[in-house]
Amino acid sequence: MATRKHATASADPGPTIFVLFGATGDLAKRMVIPAFYRLALEGLLPRQWRLVGNGRGDVAHEDFRKHVHDVLTEFGPKPEQPAWDKFAQRLYFAGGGFSSEDPGSLLDVLAKGKAALGGSPQFVHYFAVPPVAFTELTRALGQHKLAAGARVVYEKPFGTSPKAFRELDRAVHSVLAEEQVYRIDHFLGKEATQDLHVLRFANGLFAGMWDRKHVESVQIDVPERLGITDRSVFYDATGAVLDMLVTHLFQVAAEVAMEPPASLHADDLQAAREKVIRSFRPLDPAEVVLGQFSGYKDVPGVAARSKQNTYVAARLWIDNPHWRGVPFYLRTGKRLAASQQRVSLVLRKPEGPLAAQLPDSGNVLSFSLAGDGEIDLSLVAKKPGAGLALDAATAAIPLAGLRDADPLPPYVRLIHDVLIGDRSLFTRPDGLAAVWKVAGPLLDNPPRVLPYAAGSWGPAQARKLIAPGHWLLGQ
Repeated sequence: MATRKHATASADPGPTIFVLFGATGDLAKRMVIPAFYRLALEGLLPRQWRLVGNGRGDVAHEDFRKHVHDVLTEFGPKPEQPAWDKFAQRLYFAGGGFSSEDPGSLLDVLAKGKAALGGSPQFVHYFAVPPVAFTELTRALGQHKLAAGARVVYEKPFGTSPKAFRELDRAVHSVLAEEQVYRIDHFLGKEATQDLHVLRFANGLFAGMWDRKHVESVQIDVPERLGITDRSVFYDATGAVLDMLVTHLFQVAAEVAMEPPASLHADDLQAAREKVIRSFRPLDPAEVVLGQFSGYKDVPGVAARSKQNTYVAARLWIDNPHWRGVPFYLRTGKRLAASQQRVSLVLRKPEGPLAAQLPDSGNVLSFSLAGDGEIDLSLVAKKPGAGLALDAATAAIPLAGLRDADPLPPYVRLIHDVLIGDRSLFTRPDGLAAVWKVAGPLLDNPPRVLPYAAGSWGPAQARKLIAPGHWLLGQ
């Protein structure tokens, strides 16, 4: 991939030192390091920058560069000359861990970086570590005077329970101001997720039908074929509810349901998203189906008697005048029959002379969130011929096919937003507090975890949850 200047590149944000905690972990190698290299190829990094990896091991700079090269060879973009050489010379590693009591070698490596870049570089600290480490790392930043003026990226989940969220939020705000905090949810960085509100607010045709009068139900469906082999310890402590439902799926539901923001400024977008989350009705455990795929307990790292959920389907209600009475069906799981990421607005069938002939698959507006994204509109049309036979037809708009389109993967987009200080696509604590309130009844009194066969569409009870309707995927 040749180096090029991205069409949306902004003014140079100035010298920056990007500190990647958990630099040799699974998240860093699969998401963060490839995203950072893509930013370099796109010309979206500052003119002066360094990436400093941090971990407990004592790793030489050259060994870390080799690790990054191996990561990019496996996950891409492929490290090719001369771009790789320019990138590699800015990679450094600080070993010995990092805590309030012992900063390891990080302070020394950062001091050398500041001297090399000159002036007062912007620090961006990225926590690609398990949530249990967030509090101590945050306190250590304050203890070692690395917090002032810095931007700090927290991976999800931001807390693992209402109590853990409140404790973490207090710890974070004891060290950082809210404008320094970037709570990442990569579903908000997806091109098609952003088109959820762009399509609605920029097109009168859709703005007029985006309410309970015209929408019968909403489906947010994220099945995955993948298992949890590479992250089994993390997953067995988290499960589908915490890993996906209270993070990605709730945030996407808010994108669908939010009222028009006052502007597209970060504060207004965040406020609109958080306001509608406060209207989410707390989940009724009787309206939730939990499952665990067969063979889960045989995965290395999973407890032998684990009752962790790997599947969740839930019916969510939004108690405001715009959406009252419209069910939002949320579903996700591991080792399912397909991998998709789709948001679908099922429109009410119009009354009139053709009502009895309308096919079930028509009148659906859907968004594929996977890859570069796609908008699909399923319409009912007359089949050409002598009779009056109706059928559904789909018009598809691949977003990458728009003129001069140059889509960025979610992590690339979001890390770039951190570098330029744009918090539009990041979550706020008031919205997260509301999310935990919504999830509270489910976490306190979860239904029984039901078995399902790997490669299926999950427990059969999920079909009853959505009846008399049906899941658009897998039916």
